[in-house]
Amino acid sequence: MYEIFKYEDIDKNKIDGSYVFIDVRSPGEYRSETIPDAINIPIFDDKERSLIGTTYIQDSVEKAKKLGIEAAANKLPSIYNQVATLDKEYDNLIFFCARGGFRSSSLVSLFKTLGINTYKLDGGYKKYRKYINRTLPEIIKGVRFVVLYGNTGTGKTHILESIKKEGMDIVDLEGCANHRGSLLGSVGLGEQNTQKMFESMLYESLKNRKTNIVYIEGESKRIGKVIIPNYIYNAMNNGIRIKIEASLETRKVSYYFLWNFNNIERI
Repeated sequence: MYEIFKYEDIDKNKIDGSYVFIDVRSPGEYRSETIPDAINIPIFDDKERSLIGTTYIQDSVEKAKKLGIEAAANKLPSIYNQVATLDKEYDNLIFFCARGGFRSSSLVSLFKTLGINTYKLDGGYKKYRKYINRTLPEIIKGVRFVVLYGNTGTGKTHILESIKKEGMDIVDLEGCANHRGSLLGSVGLGEQNTQKMFESMLYESLKNRKTNIVYIEGESKRIGKVIIPNYIYNAMNNGIRIKIEASLETRKVSYYFLWNFNNIERI
Protein backbone atom coordinates (compact mmCIF):
# COMPACT_ATOMS: atom_id res chain seq x y z
CA MET A 1 0.00 0.00 0.00
CA TYR A 2 1.25 3.48 -0.79
CA GLU A 3 1.29 6.65 1.30
CA ILE A 4 -0.71 9.78 0.49
CA PHE A 5 0.59 13.31 1.07
CA LYS A 6 -1.60 16.36 1.53
CA TYR A 7 -0.40 19.46 -0.30
CA GLU A 8 -0.90 21.54 2.83
CA ASP A 9 1.63 19.38 4.69
CA ILE A 10 4.11 19.62 1.83
CA ASP A 11 3.64 23.38 1.64
CA LYS A 12 4.37 23.70 5.36
CA ASN A 13 7.52 21.57 5.11
CA LYS A 14 6.07 18.68 7.09
CA ILE A 15 7.75 15.98 5.01
CA ASP A 16 11.34 14.85 5.36
CA GLY A 17 13.88 15.19 2.59
CA SER A 18 13.76 16.58 -0.92
CA TYR A 19 10.79 16.03 -3.20
CA VAL A 20 9.55 16.56 -6.73
CA PHE A 21 6.01 16.63 -8.10
CA ILE A 22 5.32 14.36 -11.06
CA ASP A 23 2.29 15.33 -13.13
CA VAL A 24 1.04 12.21 -14.93
CA ARG A 25 -1.77 14.01 -16.75
CA SER A 26 -1.68 14.51 -20.50
CA PRO A 27 0.67 17.10 -22.06
CA GLY A 28 -2.30 19.35 -22.84
CA GLU A 29 -3.48 19.37 -19.24
CA TYR A 30 0.07 20.05 -18.06
CA ARG A 31 0.58 22.94 -20.49
CA SER A 32 -2.65 24.56 -19.35
CA GLU A 33 -1.83 24.55 -15.64
CA THR A 34 0.14 22.50 -13.16
CA ILE A 35 1.90 22.78 -9.81
CA PRO A 36 4.96 25.03 -10.32
CA ASP A 37 8.15 23.05 -11.03
CA ALA A 38 6.23 19.80 -11.53
CA ILE A 39 7.66 17.41 -14.13
CA ASN A 40 5.31 15.98 -16.73
CA ILE A 41 5.50 12.20 -17.22
CA PRO A 42 2.16 11.52 -18.94
CA ILE A 43 0.57 8.10 -18.79
CA PHE A 44 -1.69 9.05 -21.75
CA ASP A 45 -1.12 11.51 -24.57
CA ASP A 46 -3.85 14.01 -25.48
CA LYS A 47 -5.51 11.79 -28.11
CA GLU A 48 -5.48 8.73 -25.86
CA ARG A 49 -6.99 10.70 -22.99
CA SER A 50 -9.76 11.99 -25.24
CA LEU A 51 -10.53 8.52 -26.62
CA ILE A 52 -10.56 6.89 -23.18
CA GLY A 53 -12.79 9.62 -21.78
CA THR A 54 -15.24 9.32 -24.66
CA THR A 55 -15.31 5.53 -24.32
CA TYR A 56 -15.93 5.82 -20.57
CA ILE A 57 -18.96 8.07 -21.15
CA GLN A 58 -20.43 6.61 -24.32
CA ASP A 59 -19.51 2.93 -24.12
CA SER A 60 -18.45 1.26 -20.88
CA VAL A 61 -16.10 1.62 -17.93
CA GLU A 62 -14.53 -1.77 -18.65
CA LYS A 63 -13.71 -0.89 -22.24
CA ALA A 64 -12.24 2.43 -21.15
CA LYS A 65 -10.05 0.65 -18.58
CA LYS A 66 -8.83 -1.78 -21.24
CA LEU A 67 -7.89 1.08 -23.56
CA GLY A 68 -6.11 2.78 -20.68
CA ILE A 69 -4.09 -0.31 -19.80
CA GLU A 70 -3.07 -0.81 -23.43
CA ALA A 71 -2.00 2.81 -23.83
CA ALA A 72 -0.07 2.83 -20.55
CA ALA A 73 1.68 -0.49 -21.21
CA ASN A 74 3.42 0.89 -24.28
CA LYS A 75 4.90 3.75 -22.27
CA LEU A 76 5.98 1.88 -19.13
CA PRO A 77 9.65 1.34 -20.12
CA SER A 78 10.08 5.06 -20.84
CA ILE A 79 8.15 6.06 -17.72
CA TYR A 80 10.26 3.71 -15.60
CA ASN A 81 13.52 5.18 -16.91
CA GLN A 82 12.38 8.72 -16.13
CA VAL A 83 11.14 7.81 -12.66
CA ALA A 84 14.28 5.81 -11.84
CA THR A 85 16.43 8.80 -12.79
CA LEU A 86 14.39 11.13 -10.57
CA ASP A 87 14.59 8.61 -7.72
CA LYS A 88 18.36 9.15 -7.66
CA GLU A 89 17.91 12.91 -7.31
CA TYR A 90 15.02 13.20 -4.83
CA ASP A 91 13.98 11.51 -1.60
CA ASN A 92 10.26 11.66 -2.38
CA LEU A 93 8.51 11.36 -5.74
CA ILE A 94 4.98 12.74 -5.42
CA PHE A 95 2.63 11.75 -8.24
CA PHE A 96 -0.61 13.50 -9.09
CA CYS A 97 -3.28 13.48 -11.77
CA ALA A 98 -6.53 15.44 -12.02
CA ARG A 99 -8.27 14.11 -8.91
CA GLY A 100 -5.88 11.56 -7.45
CA GLY A 101 -7.56 8.72 -9.31
CA PHE A 102 -6.55 5.91 -11.65
CA ARG A 103 -3.61 7.57 -13.39
CA SER A 104 -1.58 8.51 -10.33
CA SER A 105 -2.74 5.59 -8.16
CA SER A 106 -1.70 2.95 -10.69
CA LEU A 107 1.80 4.36 -11.17
CA VAL A 108 2.41 4.93 -7.47
CA SER A 109 1.36 1.35 -6.70
CA LEU A 110 3.59 -0.04 -9.44
CA PHE A 111 6.72 1.87 -8.50
CA LYS A 112 6.19 1.28 -4.79
CA THR A 113 6.40 -2.46 -5.42
CA LEU A 114 9.67 -1.83 -7.28
CA GLY A 115 11.18 -0.19 -4.22
CA ILE A 116 10.96 3.42 -5.36
CA ASN A 117 9.86 6.09 -2.86
CA THR A 118 6.66 7.13 -4.59
CA TYR A 119 3.70 8.88 -2.99
CA LYS A 120 0.34 10.14 -4.18
CA LEU A 121 -0.87 13.71 -3.79
CA ASP A 122 -4.19 13.71 -1.99
CA GLY A 123 -6.99 14.78 -4.34
CA GLY A 124 -4.63 15.54 -7.23
CA TYR A 125 -4.49 18.87 -9.03
CA LYS A 126 -8.14 19.69 -8.24
CA LYS A 127 -7.52 19.66 -4.49
CA TYR A 128 -4.26 21.58 -4.91
CA ARG A 129 -6.21 24.23 -6.80
CA LYS A 130 -8.75 24.51 -3.99
CA TYR A 131 -5.85 25.01 -1.58
CA ILE A 132 -4.48 27.89 -3.67
CA ASN A 133 -7.93 29.49 -3.91
CA ARG A 134 -8.24 29.34 -0.13
CA THR A 135 -4.73 30.37 0.91
CA LEU A 136 -3.73 33.00 -1.67
CA PRO A 137 -6.15 35.61 -0.25
CA GLU A 138 -4.87 34.78 3.26
CA ILE A 139 -1.17 35.00 2.46
CA ILE A 140 -1.57 38.56 1.18
CA LYS A 141 -2.71 39.81 4.59
CA GLY A 142 -0.08 42.03 6.20
CA VAL A 143 1.81 42.63 2.95
CA ARG A 144 2.74 46.24 2.15
CA PHE A 145 3.47 46.67 -1.53
CA VAL A 146 5.98 49.19 -2.85
CA VAL A 147 4.65 49.81 -6.35
CA LEU A 148 6.94 50.94 -9.17
CA TYR A 149 4.93 52.62 -11.89
CA GLY A 150 5.75 54.50 -15.06
CA ASN A 151 5.61 54.31 -18.84
CA THR A 152 6.87 51.40 -20.95
CA GLY A 153 10.64 51.52 -21.39
CA THR A 154 11.48 53.25 -18.11
CA GLY A 155 13.23 50.14 -16.79
CA LYS A 156 10.82 49.06 -14.07
CA THR A 157 11.49 45.37 -14.62
CA HIS A 158 15.26 45.88 -14.48
CA ILE A 159 14.88 47.83 -11.24
CA LEU A 160 12.86 44.96 -9.77
CA GLU A 161 15.59 42.51 -10.78
CA SER A 162 18.21 44.69 -9.06
CA ILE A 163 16.08 44.89 -5.92
CA LYS A 164 15.80 41.10 -5.88
CA LYS A 165 19.58 40.73 -6.20
CA GLU A 166 19.92 42.90 -3.10
CA GLY A 167 17.92 40.30 -1.18
CA MET A 168 14.62 42.17 -0.98
CA ASP A 169 11.24 40.63 -1.74
CA ILE A 170 9.56 41.19 -5.08
CA VAL A 171 6.60 39.89 -7.05
CA ASP A 172 7.22 39.82 -10.78
CA LEU A 173 3.69 40.06 -12.15
CA GLU A 174 4.87 39.90 -15.75
CA GLY A 175 6.99 36.86 -14.99
CA CYS A 176 4.06 35.15 -13.27
CA ALA A 177 1.86 35.90 -16.28
CA ASN A 178 4.61 35.19 -18.84
CA HIS A 179 3.48 38.39 -20.53
CA ARG A 180 5.00 41.86 -20.49
CA GLY A 181 1.72 43.66 -20.00
CA SER A 182 2.73 46.36 -22.51
CA LEU A 183 2.91 46.81 -26.26
CA LEU A 184 5.45 43.99 -26.32
CA GLY A 185 2.95 41.53 -24.87
CA SER A 186 4.28 37.97 -25.03
CA VAL A 187 6.85 38.64 -27.77
CA GLY A 188 9.72 36.19 -27.32
CA LEU A 189 8.13 34.55 -24.27
CA GLY A 190 6.01 31.81 -25.81
CA GLU A 191 2.47 31.05 -24.70
CA GLN A 192 1.07 33.12 -21.87
CA ASN A 193 0.21 31.43 -18.58
CA THR A 194 -3.43 30.68 -17.85
CA GLN A 195 -5.27 32.36 -14.99
CA LYS A 196 -4.83 29.30 -12.77
CA MET A 197 -1.10 29.08 -13.49
CA PHE A 198 -0.74 32.82 -12.94
CA GLU A 199 -2.30 32.52 -9.49
CA SER A 200 -0.09 29.54 -8.62
CA MET A 201 3.00 31.55 -9.54
CA LEU A 202 1.75 34.48 -7.46
CA TYR A 203 1.33 32.18 -4.49
CA GLU A 204 4.88 30.84 -4.86
CA SER A 205 6.26 34.38 -4.95
CA LEU A 206 4.33 35.56 -1.91
CA LYS A 207 4.78 32.51 0.30
CA ASN A 208 8.57 32.65 -0.08
CA ARG A 209 8.90 36.27 1.02
CA LYS A 210 11.17 37.10 3.95
CA THR A 211 9.33 40.25 5.07
CA ASN A 212 5.97 41.95 4.54
CA ILE A 213 7.54 44.69 2.39
CA VAL A 214 7.22 43.51 -1.20
CA TYR A 215 8.25 45.44 -4.33
CA ILE A 216 6.01 45.05 -7.35
CA GLU A 217 5.57 46.66 -10.75
CA GLY A 218 2.45 48.73 -11.25
CA GLU A 219 0.19 47.13 -13.84
CA SER A 220 -3.34 47.50 -15.07
CA LYS A 221 -5.66 44.89 -13.63
CA ARG A 222 -5.40 42.80 -16.79
CA ILE A 223 -2.04 41.49 -18.00
CA GLY A 224 -2.69 40.01 -21.42
CA LYS A 225 -5.43 37.47 -20.81
CA VAL A 226 -4.98 37.09 -17.04
CA ILE A 227 -6.46 39.28 -14.33
CA ILE A 228 -4.80 40.31 -11.08
CA PRO A 229 -7.09 39.10 -8.25
CA ASN A 230 -9.04 41.91 -6.57
CA TYR A 231 -7.43 41.43 -3.15
CA ILE A 232 -3.94 41.80 -4.64
CA TYR A 233 -4.88 44.69 -6.91
CA ASN A 234 -6.50 46.56 -4.01
CA ALA A 235 -3.41 45.99 -1.86
CA MET A 236 -1.27 47.42 -4.68
CA ASN A 237 -3.48 50.52 -4.90
CA ASN A 238 -3.10 51.01 -1.15
CA GLY A 239 0.67 50.55 -1.26
CA ILE A 240 3.59 52.96 -1.46
CA ARG A 241 3.87 54.30 -5.01
CA ILE A 242 7.18 55.24 -6.64
CA LYS A 243 7.09 56.80 -10.09
CA ILE A 244 9.87 55.76 -12.47
CA GLU A 245 10.66 58.27 -15.20
CA ALA A 246 12.99 58.28 -18.19
CA SER A 247 13.46 60.49 -21.22
CA LEU A 248 11.59 59.67 -24.40
CA GLU A 249 14.88 58.83 -26.13
CA THR A 250 15.84 56.39 -23.37
CA ARG A 251 12.45 54.75 -23.59
CA LYS A 252 12.74 54.45 -27.38
CA VAL A 253 16.16 52.81 -27.09
CA SER A 254 14.94 50.43 -24.39
CA TYR A 255 11.89 49.47 -26.44
CA TYR A 256 13.94 49.05 -29.63
CA PHE A 257 16.53 46.73 -28.11
CA LEU A 258 13.98 44.67 -26.20
CA TRP A 259 11.86 44.19 -29.32
CA ASN A 260 14.81 43.31 -31.56
CA PHE A 261 16.39 41.00 -28.99
CA ASN A 262 13.21 38.95 -28.81
CA ASN A 263 12.68 38.99 -32.58
CA ILE A 264 16.26 38.32 -33.65
CA GLU A 265 15.17 35.67 -36.17
CA ARG A 266 12.85 38.14 -37.88
CA ILE A 267 15.53 40.77 -38.48
